[in-house]
Amino acid sequence: MLIIGGFAYSASAQKIYPVRPYYPRTHVVVTSRFYGPYYPYGYFGPFYPYPYTLGYRPTHETKLERKIADIQADYKDRIWSARHDNTLSRSERRATVHQLKHERDLAIADAKKNYYKTGA
Repeated sequence: MLIIGGFAYSASAQKIYPVRPYYPRTHVVVTSRFYGPYYPYGYFGPFYPYPYTLGYRPTHETKLERKIADIQADYKDRIWSARHDNTLSRSERRATVHQLKHERDLAIADAKKNYYKTGA
């Protein structure tokens, strides 16, 4: 009886921290993306989510970075096509994707090797 009383007394001495539910504060902002009369496309421009449209590429990239980005974009398209090719079985698709990823890595390594070998 003393042990049960001791447990009850020690349990009642514990502090209780209530759990308060978290309610995030949401804000709704309605805008037309046209901020000023002098710049008709607003602060960000007409292609804001897609800054590299119309062939624009950043000028701070090196030739190697551009080459690697081109290789990755090319193989990304090939891998997507292989994954969505329903004429192949699942195992063939997986093997094709694996082979394309391997070829991509070899092409990137070859581009790096050639870049540093030629020094350009």
